This record gives sequence, structure tokens and C-alpha cells, in this order.
Amino acid sequence: MGSISPPRRINAATKLRNCIASPGPIILAPGVYDGFSARIALEVGFDAIYMTGAGTSASKIGHADLGIANLHDMREHAEMIANLNSSVPLIADADTGYGGPIMITRTIEQYTRSGVAALHIEDQVQTKRCGHLNGKLLVSAEDFLVRIRAATAARKAIDSDIVIIARTDALQSLGYNESIRRLKLAREAGADVGFLEGITSKEQARQTVKDLAPWPVLLNMVEHGATPSISVSEADEMGFRIILFPFAGIAPAYKAMKEVYTRLMKEGITGAEAYMTPKQLFEVSGLSDDLEIDARAGGTAFVGGV
Repeated sequence: MGSISPPRRINAATKLRNCIASPGPIILAPGVYDGFSARIALEVGFDAIYMTGAGTSASKIGHADLGIANLHDMREHAEMIANLNSSVPLIADADTGYGGPIMITRTIEQYTRSGVAALHIEDQVQTKRCGHLNGKLLVSAEDFLVRIRAATAARKAIDSDIVIIARTDALQSLGYNESIRRLKLAREAGADVGFLEGITSKEQARQTVKDLAPWPVLLNMVEHGATPSISVSEADEMGFRIILFPFAGIAPAYKAMKEVYTRLMKEGITGAEAYMTPKQLFEVSGLSDDLEIDARAGGTAFVGGV
């Protein structure tokens, strides 16, 4: 008798898709902006993580979220993060899809091959900006649908399970009714999840879920932005299926680094916490796993530890 092959491991996109479809608790994804923040989120044990576009723009290219980061910047960053632990789904910002149908097809292909489990595509013009800034310009509803159709067709063509999230930024300039209309059209075009950016009240948040039911809806919880503070339990009770906290990593990192750099400038010392030794940094960054890989292969470079 031949040996029985072990069951094939489910990929992150299929895992996330199954979670969205299940009646379980809301999917909580903290924002990560680089490899180290992603490692910390994975160490804490979140079931999913989110690559924030604003954080990527700030950390990777040192610029504000004004559409400066391109497909290559975003895809490369997403691939690195997604493959730190390929069993944990990564939801990633894909801005406008980076062009017309041909470029959107390329975006879907590249994000899928990079291990991304879900991405969101929005209806801003190509020279976009953060969803919590003023003055956003939008494409027409018809052009938005072209983006969503291209994304869903590309997913089908490569037989991918990547979750397509349709995001509208129309609330600020075109109002709630037009925003919901755009999302309903995106749903009909094959998007898996709806995302109304810049929700301005808890009542509006609750109404959004109600008006789009039974379609899964995502809440983007940007602290101190346009959206009031809504906790995970509140969002779950409202009926959202996914909640993102994009600034969960980058906001406290800024505060901590600014304090240390200022102290170094003024006092000539960092006052660094004793627990953060070089070895601890490397442990967070996967040191034990790397040493185990080397040992299993019979490597001798790290015999005796580091």
C-alpha cells in the first residue's frame, strides 16, 4: 500500500475567507507597518494583521500617504510581512489598484503570489490621499466598478481565494446614500466585503451594517481621525465582520522613539529599557526559528547558541 499524504495546509486567503463566512467573533487585525511591528503583533497572537498604507508610506519611503507609494513599494512590503508567518492572514492596502484594468489585474496577481490574504481597492483618483484627510477626489461610480470587475476577474483567472474588499471614500464629498449605493454596486460586481471609509458616528456605523446586510462589512478604526472610538466588542455587536486598527503600532512607536531621541539629544543617553537587549530584539525577530532551521539541516555555524 502507498503512503497516505498528509492533508494540504489551507492557505491564508482561504482561511480568512472561511472566517469571514463563519458566524464567529469579529476578525480583529492590528495595523503593522514594517517587519518588526508585524513580528510583535504575531508574537501577541492576533488571528490576522493589517498592512496599513499610511504606515507603509511613512516607514518604507518616508512620505505622507498621498499616493506616492506605488505597486512595487506596496507589494514588496506586503510580501515580506505576509511571509513572516504565512498561516496568519495579512489584509493589505492596495489603494486604487494602481491604474486601469490591466494594472489592477497585475495588482491582484502580485498580491496573491506574495501571500496576501485580502486587499482593499478604493474609488479615489490615482493621486489619492489618506482616507482621514480632507479634499479627497473620487472617480465616478462606473469607473469604481471597472476596478472591482477587473479585480474579481483577475482573481478568477488565477484561481485565487484572495478576499477583495471594496472601499469607498465617497462619504465626505458625496454623502452617505451615494456611498452605500457604490458599495452595493461593488457587491454586485463580485467584491467580498464592503468598507465605508471615514464613518462619522456610531449611529452611522450601525446603519451601514444594516443597509449592507447580509454582506460582510469592515470597520476602519483610525483613532483621532474622522471615526469616533468604537471598541472591538461594540463593532462586533453592531455586526461588523472585520475591524482594523491601522495606527495601533505606528502611533505608540512614534511617541516612544521621539522621547528617546529627544533624551539622547539633550542628555547624551537613551535611558533604554533594560529588557531590550540585542538578543531580545533578535528573539522577537525570529532568532529561535532561524537557529532551529540551521540545526535541522545539520548546520554548524550556530552550534552552542548565540
